[in-house]
Amino acid sequence: MALRGLGYTTRRVRQSFTHFRNGPQLLAAMARGGEVTFRTRSGLTIHTPNSPGARFPVYEITADDVYRVDELVAGLRPDFVAVDVGAHIGSFSTAVCSRAPGATVHAYEASPSTAVWTRRNADANGFSERLHVHAEAVSDHRGTLRFVDNGEASAHNGLTAPDGLGTEVEVPCVTFADVHAAAGGRIDLLKSDAEGAEYGYILGSDPALWTDVQRVVMEYHPVPGHDLGDLTRFLGDVGLTLVRDEPSTDKPGLGNAWFSRVA
Repeated sequence: MALRGLGYTTRRVRQSFTHFRNGPQLLAAMARGGEVTFRTRSGLTIHTPNSPGARFPVYEITADDVYRVDELVAGLRPDFVAVDVGAHIGSFSTAVCSRAPGATVHAYEASPSTAVWTRRNADANGFSERLHVHAEAVSDHRGTLRFVDNGEASAHNGLTAPDGLGTEVEVPCVTFADVHAAAGGRIDLLKSDAEGAEYGYILGSDPALWTDVQRVVMEYHPVPGHDLGDLTRFLGDVGLTLVRDEPSTDKPGLGNAWFSRVA
């Protein structure tokens, strides 16, 4: 484990220089404390709290490109509408806006403290007119739900958060039908990292709402009674084919999956 930890740290230090314009300042800020500002080679500015749970998704989305953003947006209509469920501080949403100047993104972030950073990053990059931040969870019902939030914009906040991560908070939640309506009645691209809520809000949705969805990328999570097969069957029935599955090598039931409407 020590060797693996050292390798991870070494990779992140190297990526700080290869993928960000302010590598030295970035590492100094992490050591000093306070907030951290990432300035990507593509020109994005991402502000984040100085905590590992807040920082690592920036590396994953920017340096590791875990969602393969260019592939996701390629070939979609120029004015496509994307929905980002579990938007965290906005790394994915701002990447989509950067790649697609005509796109509109609706970013849903359940943690009220994290959503403040999402809005800040939308403003910092000049995207506030087309990156709409919703401080709401997406769930199988409309109302409220309780989930774990540590207040430091951790990407592990949520229904499946590790014990001791933070405290339970009550947050507003909406259904996929509400998300669809807020997006103007059409969603072309869905990214989801809902920390276990994906089964409820997807499997409980009306199949008719998925007619225009062209691509889906999601992180799926280990939830008792569910697995990726449930999502694959539902999305397959609405015309979205599983085209790539990258399961975690460390945790059963966790992974990333891509679906596409194949002509």
